[in-house]
Amino acid sequence: MGKHIAAHIVWDWNGTLFHDNDAIIRATNAAFAEIGLAPITLERYRELYCVPVPKFYERLMGRLPTDTEWLAMDEAFHRHYTEHSAACGLADGAETLLAGWQDAGRSQSILSMYGHDQLVPLVRQFGIAERFVRVDGRTGPSGGSKAEHMVRHIGVLAREGVAPERTVVIGDAADDAVAALHVGAHAVLYTGGSHSRASLEGVGAPVVDSLAEAVGVAEEIAAAA
Repeated sequence: MGKHIAAHIVWDWNGTLFHDNDAIIRATNAAFAEIGLAPITLERYRELYCVPVPKFYERLMGRLPTDTEWLAMDEAFHRHYTEHSAACGLADGAETLLAGWQDAGRSQSILSMYGHDQLVPLVRQFGIAERFVRVDGRTGPSGGSKAEHMVRHIGVLAREGVAPERTVVIGDAADDAVAALHVGAHAVLYTGGSHSRASLEGVGAPVVDSLAEAVGVAEEIAAAA
């Protein structure tokens, strides 16, 4: 890669590059059914979803789940998500945007809270692995914030000449913006995933309705940095 990279995008995976909304709501409702919670719509999910994930369940249940309930729901969600996500694909236009960013001589990476051992082969399966200088998924327990993972991700990139102030995180969750700010990077939030526009607009980062818009704003931010 060399040094002095002009601009870098850190992409989120679930709900951003990977259009898995259907799998997420199906898995969520299947997990709810296993502990006796009523199903919810995708719209309701997007209104209430937050991290850490137990807080999301608190909004639904009126209380934090017990440790036993959380472990049961988390296991059930991932079990059903694996089943339903097999039918999901990349977001519209994602492959073209990734190719265009790389062809322009810019770098990009993925940081996801999806398990690392599941993420890497999935990215390879879609034939886009060569577009990224790094692909990092979550290691350790699920349900937490992306901020601590972003510290490690940006730390490795910085040693390759990627400056945090010229890095833009593109994701679909408020937590993506929180993680970006935590390391001195910028964020652009996309409305096509897990959060409603209203919940994203409260974060303070630019909010867009397409990945093409997100890349355009990322270019503007990086140019001004």
